[in-house]
Amino acid sequence: MAGKLYLVATPIGNLGDITHRAVETLSAVDVIACEDTRHSQKLLNHLCITKKLISYHEHNEEARSTELVGVLQEGKSVAVISDAGTPGINDPGYRIVRKAIENEIDVVPIPGASALVVALSSSGLPSDSYFFGGFLPAKKGERRRRLAELASIPGTLVFYEAPHRLSAALSDCLEVLGDREAVVARELTKMHEEFSRGTLSQLVLRFELVTPKGEIVLLIDRTGSEPAVRTTSSDLVTRVSELESSGLDRKAALKLAAKEFGLSRSEAYRELQNAKKS
Repeated sequence: MAGKLYLVATPIGNLGDITHRAVETLSAVDVIACEDTRHSQKLLNHLCITKKLISYHEHNEEARSTELVGVLQEGKSVAVISDAGTPGINDPGYRIVRKAIENEIDVVPIPGASALVVALSSSGLPSDSYFFGGFLPAKKGERRRRLAELASIPGTLVFYEAPHRLSAALSDCLEVLGDREAVVARELTKMHEEFSRGTLSQLVLRFELVTPKGEIVLLIDRTGSEPAVRTTSSDLVTRVSELESSGLDRKAALKLAAKEFGLSRSEAYRELQNAKKS
C-alpha cells in the first residue's frame, strides 16, 4: 500500500494560526518536505515535533518530486509544507501533486492560512470573482504587458509584490488599468499588519518615497475609469488643476499627472508650456 501525500498549510505570520489537524498530521507523517529546512525547523521546534526534513524548493522540485514519490510508494507518508501559507499556491507543490496523482497516490489537503485569501476577505473589494496573478514581472515592460492582458478581467486582481518594487508596480497599474480602487495589504497576521486603502493614484503618492517592509499583497478593483492616458495639452492642464484643487502643490500635481498620462515630467512640463502659449 502506498503512503499518502499531505499538503499542510502553515501560518503566514502568527504561529497561533496553525490548525490542530495540521499539528496532528505533521506529528504523524514519516517525512516532511519543506522549502527551507532551517525555517521549518523553527516551526517544528515551536510545535515540539521531531521529524526528518527534506528540502523541496523551486530549484530541486522536479528531481525531489520523483524521489518523494518513491518514498510514498514504499508505504511511507509525506507532508509538504511551504515557508508560509498553503503549498502549491505560488509555492512549490504542483509537481509532487501531479506525480502522486499519476501514480494513484492519495493527495490529502490540510487547509489553513493563505495570504491571498486573507487579504481578499479583508480588503473591502469585491470577492465573488477574482484573479490571482502571483508576482508581477520585475521588468517594467513585461509588467505593463502583463497588466494590459489582465485589464479586462471581470474580477478583483490579486498579486504578490516585493517591497522594493511596490512603487513602480503601483505606477504601472495606474497607467495601464486606470485609477481604480486598490488595497496594499502588508505583514498579514503579524504585529505590524497594515491595510492601505484608496485609489491607485493615492497609493502611488503614499508609497512614492516610502519603501514598506514585509510581505505584500496588492489588490485592485475590477471596476474603475478607463486607462488614464490622455492626448491633448488641455486635458493635461485640466488634470493638473484638479490635482492642485485636491491639495497637491504644483510640483507634485505635475508629477502625478505625468504618470497618469504616461509622460515623463519634462514632457508634461513642455505640454503645459505649449498650452499656455496657445
